[in-house]
Amino acid sequence: MSPVRGSFIVIILWPDARARRITADKQKGMPLDASLHSGDAFFKDLPPFTTPDGTFSAAAHRRAPDDWRLAVTDVRNSTDAISNGLYKTVNFVAASSIAALKNLCAPAQLPFLFGGDGAVVMIPPSHVENARVVLARLRGLIGREFSLDLRVGLLSVREIRRAGAEALVGRYEPSPGNAFGVFLGGGVELLEAAVKSGGENALHAAASIPDALDDRGDLDLSGLSCRWEELRSRRGSMMSIIAAGEIGVFAEVYADVVKIAAAMGNPRPVRDETLAIRWPPKGYILEARARRKGAPLALAAARVLAETLAAWFFISRNIPIGSFDPLAYRELLIRNTDFSFFDNRLCFVLDCPADSITLIRAELSRRAEAGEIRFGAHVSESALMTCLVTSAATGSHVHFVDGGDGGYTRAAEILKRG
Repeated sequence: MSPVRGSFIVIILWPDARARRITADKQKGMPLDASLHSGDAFFKDLPPFTTPDGTFSAAAHRRAPDDWRLAVTDVRNSTDAISNGLYKTVNFVAASSIAALKNLCAPAQLPFLFGGDGAVVMIPPSHVENARVVLARLRGLIGREFSLDLRVGLLSVREIRRAGAEALVGRYEPSPGNAFGVFLGGGVELLEAAVKSGGENALHAAASIPDALDDRGDLDLSGLSCRWEELRSRRGSMMSIIAAGEIGVFAEVYADVVKIAAAMGNPRPVRDETLAIRWPPKGYILEARARRKGAPLALAAARVLAETLAAWFFISRNIPIGSFDPLAYRELLIRNTDFSFFDNRLCFVLDCPADSITLIRAELSRRAEAGEIRFGAHVSESALMTCLVTSAATGSHVHFVDGGDGGYTRAAEILKRG
């Protein structure tokens, strides 16, 4: 890991004009230039916000360093896979890129974002070459084990800026030490378009990762799991919403929609009453395929079943073991669920009664007719949760939520058509 320079050295090395620009940005409430940070500590040193509301302030974001890389992954033809009932697999594959890169770069903290059928991760300069290999290995693994085509791309922040976009990053930290990244500036959207372009975009070649880098070497996907049951709605239905527009309107849109959904109770999809665990978990075979490392699938499945049996026993009975407290784990799990926001797109899932769903659609439609936003929404009976657990005992874990039946992917399709 690259050493972090002390602030005294940074001040000496910076030109006065650059420092004056930073001061001016602060006075204007604009995002600060993250070149003040160095090495791997950029995201770790960002000031956190603990509620989704902080997401909507441009001043809460910082310019990423030029030498960090933005990685984007996307499951090709995810709509077809979801139509074939593979929505849980699609979610697992999307989260796997976060797990692989997070484990590679540990203990450095990374900004990452889950998108249902893909993910966004930012990589520090000290891990770039290894990250290219990891992404190539992951793409190969996903094709061999799950018969899905995972598109991957990696581009420097410097190249993103040369292409006319920006990479601003915020730190959403719902509990201490458990942080998600949120992104502004158009960089994510630019790279997504390049990755999906199939070579037609000029940035596609710069972002591409050769198949030859896949040497079928080991991948560290530890901590990645999907052991909880589907989150069944206790209020009516789960509603997956994607809204596209300008950042200035999102605070109102989000507040108004949540207020409607919360009129008759807590609308969060992850609550104590929606959490259920059983054994064997439905997703155990996904873990076995991802982690078998060339071993027979039956043996890998047996290992996962043994692990999940122990977890199910203690969690379902709320029995502490060592430093692990199941009740504390559940409480943090409820808090540490993702909130997706990047560039001009806001994504979230709510548990809503039927009346609230009608009112939410009306409110979103009103704003769409006024030209403030475009939106897509998908309603399902349940939501899915994929987990990334670094240490359950110390409370280091985050959880990715998507609506059932491919909620975000379905909502995105509606948004595109709208």
